[in-house]
Amino acid sequence: MPSANNEPTYNLKAVVRETALKPDTLRVWERRYGLPQPKRTAGGHRLYSRQDINILKWLVARQQEGLSISRAVKLWRQLEAEGKSPAAEKPYPGAFVARPGAVPATGQALEQLCAAWIEACVKFDEQAAERILTQAFALYPAELTCTRLLMPALAEIGQGWYDGKYTVQQEHFASALAIRRLEALLVATPAPTRPERLIIGCPPDEEHTLGPLLLSLLLRRQGLDVIYLGANVPLEHFAGTVLTTRPQLIVLSAQRLPTAASLQQMARLAVQQNVLLAFGGRIFNELPALRRRIPGHFLGNNLNEAPRVVEHLLFAGAPEPTDIPPISEPYRQALEHYSALQTSIDAAVRKNLRQASISEQQLSVAGYNVSRTIIAALTLGDVKFMGSEVEWASKLLVNHQLPPDLLCRYFEAYLQAAQEKLDQRGALVITWLGQVVANCDELE
Repeated sequence: MPSANNEPTYNLKAVVRETALKPDTLRVWERRYGLPQPKRTAGGHRLYSRQDINILKWLVARQQEGLSISRAVKLWRQLEAEGKSPAAEKPYPGAFVARPGAVPATGQALEQLCAAWIEACVKFDEQAAERILTQAFALYPAELTCTRLLMPALAEIGQGWYDGKYTVQQEHFASALAIRRLEALLVATPAPTRPERLIIGCPPDEEHTLGPLLLSLLLRRQGLDVIYLGANVPLEHFAGTVLTTRPQLIVLSAQRLPTAASLQQMARLAVQQNVLLAFGGRIFNELPALRRRIPGHFLGNNLNEAPRVVEHLLFAGAPEPTDIPPISEPYRQALEHYSALQTSIDAAVRKNLRQASISEQQLSVAGYNVSRTIIAALTLGDVKFMGSEVEWASKLLVNHQLPPDLLCRYFEAYLQAAQEKLDQRGALVITWLGQVVANCDELE
């Protein structure tokens, strides 16, 4: 006699109400994975048993714990083949069972693991941090662990450094652990199963590799042939590398305005080679108008979107790459004039601040970042791009022990030096520096 649990009793509406799944989702799971397997009425309507509902609830629970639906179905069938009742398994086999002092992996598991990893990193507890990552990667797909644990944790630690909550050493320690784990996963990725080839890396002077490294891992796990070049890829011989490897797509990342200008140069080389280029990074999220100065396709504000954009570019017939118009004549003249006199201006700034209690190292850091930002904005054709960089740079100078009350004096000295050295061709630079000085109170 059949069990009451297997009697087809519940209509689609009742199942939707009890499981919170959409009707379309139920139909897709049934068609694609064969779970559940409802009966049909004479009129062709689905009827579900209590066992079908239990299966659906079990699958939903596994999804909430981080498994993809395909992996959850595979696990269900594996347990059934072993003669077990999956719905009776609590926790299901393979789940992490909390030990004293360990992090539980149920409910908000990844959020808890993320918080625990941050705590271990800021305490420089390498063994605990590695153990947490090992637990996470054992429990969940690499894609989920990377996007919901590693990246949020690193973002929080990075913001904590910027806000003065964490030291640069703590931020570097966490980044080093993450990079080491991602590189190990990248090495262990199976050989490509698809013919499409990509180059992924960072433009000259860009040292932040976590985004490109993670994207390389995600795309390799999709079977793509990814050539990962890492940080600070020089322009020299880049065109030859593209010609030799013949990629279908080049992906580059920049976090600051100066490296966005370097990225633009690499993008133009890609156009000359008739190769599609995609790009992303913090600076393009903060300055949407900057995207129009890069001859390529923006990957999106969130790294999670990037693999989908890459697939679209590879298979949806993206338009042929075209270069962007050159900068205007006033910008070209200002760039040439300022670049020729940059060293002289920096020396004049030091002279103007000779009596101030600012160390040579602090002056070097300040001059390096301000000068690079000015050159980048002129190269990219809009001095307005420097707005967000000024705020970022001002906090950076504070982190280098440049007292807030001296920041204004630094920019005043820089304006004075620019006025002394630059002629009318440098009017764009002088005007911008004048605006910074006029709004100097906002930097303190």
